[in-house]
Amino acid sequence: MISPLFFASEGGFGLNLDLFDANIVNLAIVIFGLYKFLPPFVGGILERRRIAILADLKDAEERLLKATEAVAHAKKDLAAAHQKAEQIREDCKVRAEAIRLDSEKRTVEEMARVKQGATADLNAEASRASAQLRRETARMAIENALSALPGKLNAEAQAKLVSQSIKNLGEA
Repeated sequence: MISPLFFASEGGFGLNLDLFDANIVNLAIVIFGLYKFLPPFVGGILERRRIAILADLKDAEERLLKATEAVAHAKKDLAAAHQKAEQIREDCKVRAEAIRLDSEKRTVEEMARVKQGATADLNAEASRASAQLRRETARMAIENALSALPGKLNAEAQAKLVSQSIKNLGEA
């Protein structure tokens, strides 16, 4: 059994077995201890956590600012790239039009040169054919005249006619 020395029946220090009274006293002691000793400990932890959170927020704000600046710079670069691409597109259209016009001009010039060459060839061929026809006509006329004249001309007139015809053929 339990010895009476442990109970505080006659004053002094001992165990109080009344749970309700003992819990109230114990709770008061724990609450006083927590009130006295916990705030500096928990406050330090909370203060360090608050400083860390503020630093993270500041870092996040700085990164947001940098990202916003980067987006603005990228948009500006994109607009400049679009403008440059449009300028290049316009330059290409102008260049293509100039090349097309130059090509058309060269084609027209080449066609005119070919036409002029063909006309020159045609004129040369027409002149050659005309000259050949004149020579052939003259030769046939002379042959017809020479074949018809022997009976109508004497030898002296015939010789004069032949020499005059030869002379005319040489000039033609």
